Amino acid sequence: MKLQRTTLILLVSAILLGGFVYFYEIQGAPRREAAKIARQPIFTFAEDEIQSVIIHTDDENWQFERLSKPELGWQMKQPKNTQANDAAVSFLLNLLAQGESDRTISVTADKLKEYGLDKPAATIEVELKGEKVHQLALGKPDFNKSFLYAQADASEQKSEDLSVLLVPIDFEYAVNRPLSEWEESQEEADASEESTTAE
Repeated sequence: MKLQRTTLILLVSAILLGGFVYFYEIQGAPRREAAKIARQPIFTFAEDEIQSVIIHTDDENWQFERLSKPELGWQMKQPKNTQANDAAVSFLLNLLAQGESDRTISVTADKLKEYGLDKPAATIEVELKGEKVHQLALGKPDFNKSFLYAQADASEQKSEDLSVLLVPIDFEYAVNRPLSEWEESQEEADASEESTTAE
């Protein structure tokens, strides 16, 4: 009798394990592949191709230009002409060059208001080497505040169906900074001056 109970337990375990493998590997594989395909890069340029960045918000316009040799880094042109905080600018550039859209939604122009894209909270304009310009308009956060609705190169979308992307919420933190965070601090300026004179 004991042998039959053990055999029955093993048989039930094998059926359960087989069912799990079937549903996870065979039924779930297409969904996992679709999720991978849905995640697409927002843009296809590299970070070092970016020559200038302009951020338009309701409160302010920020403009940054890449410095060339001998001094590398970023210069703030607006609202103040001063050395920019390279870490703050690099954070934004990395999101633009490496960021991925979690999902793309097709909408008609009259639905843009629902996503906050009729009057974007911020628009980022990026000029690359060769004077190619890209734009990213940032709208409202999604319902659980994990992503922002956005439109990449909206002026190039001609069809009735417009593409709305779900981009990382980090874009909100990257553009909504006070002036003090965009400027290079005095300590950073002193440190970079010391490293330049040491060379």
